[in-house]
Amino acid sequence: MAVNRVPVLKRCRSLGMDPIYLGINKKSNRQLKRSNRKMSEYGLQLREKQKAKFIYGVLEKPFRNYYAKAKQLEGMTGENLMIILESRLDNVMFRMGFARTRKEARQIVDHKHVLVNGKQVNIPSYLVKAGDTIEIKEKHKGSQRYKDILEATGGNMVPEWLEVDAENLKGTVKELPRREAIDVPVDEMLIVELYSK
Repeated sequence: MAVNRVPVLKRCRSLGMDPIYLGINKKSNRQLKRSNRKMSEYGLQLREKQKAKFIYGVLEKPFRNYYAKAKQLEGMTGENLMIILESRLDNVMFRMGFARTRKEARQIVDHKHVLVNGKQVNIPSYLVKAGDTIEIKEKHKGSQRYKDILEATGGNMVPEWLEVDAENLKGTVKELPRREAIDVPVDEMLIVELYSK
């Protein structure tokens, strides 16, 4: 599998975004030194796409597939794309506070710690649906790892489209998120413009 080994803070600087969206509380003191060149329209569109891919940890090919799927759904393509990305299992785990970062959520899913509607799912890109129940397997619930995670993420706000029972490491997807509920600094219209060329 392809892995991006660029340091996270460096990547955040180059994309002009805050690492907090990735669940990282570090700040970079260095400023990105760019010459006074104005970014082209294509450059802006490409940067928005790279931001979305970086935040959700998706590579180019799956991202393109998500875009094709979003285009087929009714409604606005850009909003559909953000909703599809937001309803990935690794992202939902992160939003529920069962992982400190999306990368950690992905690892937890990969290691077969997660049950969706009582069935084990180890595919981070699994798309959850409204009404799905997501929980950590019984044998892993008592582990120190999850106690540490809950301690770290306890203060995080759980979005209103999710319902979480932190004591039992269990949560329910009440409904799929609407675009207004997704607090990611991505302008999806620029991504749509980029792909519609």
